[in-house]
Amino acid sequence: MDQEHTPGVEVCTRAHLVTAADSGDTHRAVRISLRDAGGRVDIAVLGEGSAGWSLPREVLEQGMTAPAASGAARVWPCGRVTTVVEFHTGQGDAVLQLDNTFLTRFLSRTGSTPAPAGS
Repeated sequence: MDQEHTPGVEVCTRAHLVTAADSGDTHRAVRISLRDAGGRVDIAVLGEGSAGWSLPREVLEQGMTAPAASGAARVWPCGRVTTVVEFHTGQGDAVLQLDNTFLTRFLSRTGSTPAPAGS
């Protein structure tokens, strides 16, 4: 039996963030959340006044294994342990590098999980 998207899941982690305005340390605390059953994932840098970014959950999941895109968001695997999430908006460009272990846990908590084989 598949479980449905779980609204209201919110987790924090550290990410490598690069923007045109960056200088110095590019490791930032970020909040990643799935707020509704529609499957939109919100990503925001903690402690900064920026509005953050949003992308479909499916694009984040697909981008962990092969390049995926939707609107201003692009996601692709970067080696075995990280995934890159890139946003191009009117406010500028941002590139985040996130740990795959963290993303896998987040996606398993927020999405449909197929039933184990043989059940």
